[in-house]
Amino acid sequence: MPSQAASSAILERDGRYLLVLRRNPPAAAMYAFPGGRAELGETPAETALREFAEETGIVARSPRLYATYELTSSTTGCHYFLSVFRVQADPGAVAVAADDAADLGWFTAEEVATLPAPESVRDCIRRLEADRGRKDSAPFHCAGMS
Repeated sequence: MPSQAASSAILERDGRYLLVLRRNPPAAAMYAFPGGRAELGETPAETALREFAEETGIVARSPRLYATYELTSSTTGCHYFLSVFRVQADPGAVAVAADDAADLGWFTAEEVATLPAPESVRDCIRRLEADRGRKDSAPFHCAGMS
């Protein structure tokens, strides 16, 4: 089965990460970075920015590829190629849960460790915390995660 293209976006403010509580599969009832499936003709970066705006109401900018994952959903069996971007947004922009997001919140890495979240989100946050303060971190790829 071919992989479906998907993208997500990481926005960090003051050591907290914006996560949405997913309403629908493949990560229903889990906290994740805002994101979703690509629409026809979109680049991965365009998908990340569109999904971020749809799910949070925040217009993000300056997407920088941070990671890619090959994922198989344990609930749907679908295969995804996920591109994860770091984004920027106006500091005063207020996030409001919409679209596929049942709720959202700003969480520290320690708080995320206690939430139901996909392993790809946990992996990204571990790497982000390890990279804190570094400007030279190159994108990485992780295959075979679910």
